[in-house]
Amino acid sequence: MKLTIKHQDTYSRGQLLLRSFFGVLYILIPHAFCFFFVGIWAAILMFLAWWVILFTAKFPRNWYEFMVGFYNWQARVNASLWNLVDDYPAFFPSGTSEAVKLEAPYPETLSRGLLLLRTFFGWLYVGLPHGICLWIRSIGSAILMFLAWWVVLFTGKYPENWHAFIVGTMRWSMRVTLYMANMTDEYPPFSGKE
Repeated sequence: MKLTIKHQDTYSRGQLLLRSFFGVLYILIPHAFCFFFVGIWAAILMFLAWWVILFTAKFPRNWYEFMVGFYNWQARVNASLWNLVDDYPAFFPSGTSEAVKLEAPYPETLSRGLLLLRTFFGWLYVGLPHGICLWIRSIGSAILMFLAWWVVLFTGKYPENWHAFIVGTMRWSMRVTLYMANMTDEYPPFSGKE
């Protein structure tokens, strides 16, 4: 899995202020409304895919591509709301972005044993250790986002190391999400690095 969010040379102070004060109205609400309905379909596909994987050891390719698009959409919205990019996020799983890209290679086969292990014990061996680490890292990311807001406001630049750390947190979280969604058998590393 590869999640990249391009660091811009300069950031718009006007867009920063617009997102900060009105982002809920023009980004979060319309995307959340669409997420709700598309999310119902995604949940149905994930339920059906579980059974297909159990009996065939394969995730249907079209469903897989839809789910990658769905998570890509989520990453675009988060990157915009977290001020990592100035672009307005494209709607729906079919949307694209020059700045935000999630790539997840299609697995030819998936382990039925791991499917059952994740279903019954994923909360224990994935949810708890990664959840604790991501919770701590998310606090650090939130502090950096707050500080970066002020830096961008006064300089128009987003500190590159801070940007990389926050993107790393998103990347780590996305790896856990894809693993728990039965889209890969590769256990997520405890790292946000590419």
